[in-house]
Amino acid sequence: MFVCERSGRGDQQRAWELISRPQEWSRWAPHVRGAWGLGEGEVRVGARGYARLLGVVPIPATITAVDPGRSWTWQVGPATMVHRVEPTAEGCTVAVEISAPAPIEAALRIGYRPLVDLLLSRLLSESNKPLRVG
Repeated sequence: MFVCERSGRGDQQRAWELISRPQEWSRWAPHVRGAWGLGEGEVRVGARGYARLLGVVPIPATITAVDPGRSWTWQVGPATMVHRVEPTAEGCTVAVEISAPAPIEAALRIGYRPLVDLLLSRLLSESNKPLRVG
């Protein structure tokens, strides 16, 4: 397992809303162009659906755990990803823990980690802006 995390002046509640609502993912992760079947509003345990990457590729996923306001976990292919939001004195920490079989995890650590680090920085920045309505 490896962890990507960023801490800053983000609003914890807004960060949770952005990270837990599929309809908001493209706001901070522009490569995610939609999702369906993972929960209305926030993700929900047991939901099976897809995230659409780059507007074309549907990636099957299952939500396996949710701790409202704190974390949620999904299984995406052979990888398990835990998304967390934690309060800090200055704002919040947002993190993604990624685990997978060793060769896949090694590839993700090299190829995907830099993107996740950038996306978490975007998430913190977006958490200081109002959510879109509708």
